[in-house]
Amino acid sequence: MASEVDISNLALARLGDVASVASINPPEGSAQAEHCARFYPIARDSMLELHDWKFSTRRATLAQLSATPWDWAYAYSIPNNLIRILAVLPAEASADDQGVDYDTENDASGNAMILTDLPEATLRYSVRVTDTTKFPPLFVDALAWLLASHLAGPVIKGDAGTAEAKRCLAMFQAMFQQAIYSDSNQRQNKPEHTPGWIKDRGVVNPYLFDGLITR
Repeated sequence: MASEVDISNLALARLGDVASVASINPPEGSAQAEHCARFYPIARDSMLELHDWKFSTRRATLAQLSATPWDWAYAYSIPNNLIRILAVLPAEASADDQGVDYDTENDASGNAMILTDLPEATLRYSVRVTDTTKFPPLFVDALAWLLASHLAGPVIKGDAGTAEAKRCLAMFQAMFQQAIYSDSNQRQNKPEHTPGWIKDRGVVNPYLFDGLITR
């Protein structure tokens, strides 16, 4: 499996840079290693936020806070390493189309909260994954192109660097779509249904059945 160094060297190679780095965490001292250490986490986290990858998707029961939200019944703390919220769900829910309305807000100390009217809420979300052995091959390929687009300016500089950044970004967009397609084939969509907790209330909110929106 590719390491951070492997991904960095692949990005540099795509820019035509003959240098290779041996370490970016910490950077070994070369200009290329310094640039990779700076831009690799940005590119990685962007990739993780752009799509709900199977390897970075988690589900957890939310911890309720004592804070009293203005327009919501409950406030919950946000899990560590959260990159993107996918759905706030009842405990027995099996799919995101059973999600409920929610909002996010910071308390007086600046701590992020999830606000909702749902008791005992669970969260499906994307997390920051730093272990590159978890990255699928096409994810690695797309990440290297995105990293190359960030590195092009500092490594090549001038108009040539700007042009190369655009080329790498276009290549990233094409590879990113392939990575999403492959990742989507690892899941099975279940038919929509009305969950029991809604049936018991006798009211169906149509907004709960809008389906997933993939960014």
